[in-house]
Amino acid sequence: MDSCVNVEREVDKVLSKFAAVGDHSSRTLQDLVEHISNIRKELSEGNDDSDVTATQSLVLNQCLKKVKDTCQRLSNDHKDLHSSVSKVGKAIDRNFIQDISACSVEGAFVGEEKRSLLNEVICEHFFRQGMLDIGEQLIQDARLQIDEAQKEPFFELNRILEALKQHNLFPALEWAKRNRERLQQQSSALEFKLHRLHFIELLKGGPARQMEALLYSRNFEPFAYRHAKEIQTLMGSLLYVQQGVHNSPYLHLLDPIHWLDICDVFTRDACQLLGLSVESPLSVAFAAGCISLPSLLNINHVMKQRQCTNVWNQKDELPIEIDLGGETRYHSIFACPILRQQTTETNPPVRLVCGHVISRDALNKLNTNNKVKCPYCPMEQNAVDARPVQF
Repeated sequence: MDSCVNVEREVDKVLSKFAAVGDHSSRTLQDLVEHISNIRKELSEGNDDSDVTATQSLVLNQCLKKVKDTCQRLSNDHKDLHSSVSKVGKAIDRNFIQDISACSVEGAFVGEEKRSLLNEVICEHFFRQGMLDIGEQLIQDARLQIDEAQKEPFFELNRILEALKQHNLFPALEWAKRNRERLQQQSSALEFKLHRLHFIELLKGGPARQMEALLYSRNFEPFAYRHAKEIQTLMGSLLYVQQGVHNSPYLHLLDPIHWLDICDVFTRDACQLLGLSVESPLSVAFAAGCISLPSLLNINHVMKQRQCTNVWNQKDELPIEIDLGGETRYHSIFACPILRQQTTETNPPVRLVCGHVISRDALNKLNTNNKVKCPYCPMEQNAVDARPVQF
């Protein structure tokens, strides 16, 4: 991030210099044009003889010299811009390291199976983003074997999302009704929010659609036990239809953000119903790489300077902990308080008889003749009594 800021600072300098030179050049040329126009006017108002007097010749020579000096100054200013632009390139070379092979896994995508898997991930990303034609073209070019059943959910999701963006609720309502039982099992409020949004659209129609809105409120009956207060608010808004809901305490119901919210709710619940992650795996991996790469390049540079070449020799683990933010935490993790290492499948957390939890490797280090003394309490116990913990 610091590298981007440094380059951006140089770019801002160039842009400000471009603007300053442009303004200065415009003013200078305008003054020069006015000066030449005045001389031309004076010459035309003088005598009508074709001969030029000595005074006029002197004035023209001075004007010509001024034009040449002005052009020379503008040329020099233009040359200075080239040096400023070249500084941006140097700043990019200085702040960004192009060789990232030291932080990559060799052979990660070598082999037909791995390349095919990568292409499938890219193809799924295109389908998620609604770029269906590009995804289909990739399937043909990469010769992927993807069933229509795998693509159909993405087609339907994109069709419904596109309809929601056009303020058309009916495709989403039909989908929610078909999957009502499964949505209720995951405590989804999608169908209620769709009905609420349609009810609000009827309110916007004014008195002419008041009775239609009242009749449509019957759709709230299945959700009364979970959304009673929200339903009461919606029914109360009917009292202000005559004077206009926008002039009532229920103005917040007309906020356009409800349309953005329903798109997010539908995407989240539909992906959960289909067993898909809300975010594209490719987008998540790319974002995590952008956050992690600067730190990994820095630590790799430091290790080379200090000749610590054997500290990071396994590419399946990181030499330092990198915080990717709360949005990328998908499951619980446990770091051993003894060895201060994150537990893994080969080194799982274990619970001692006393209730304290440490890693398997820490347990093995503390094991003496099958006896372990808890590092946190004086209780001595058998090592075989430790039980694995699943988070």
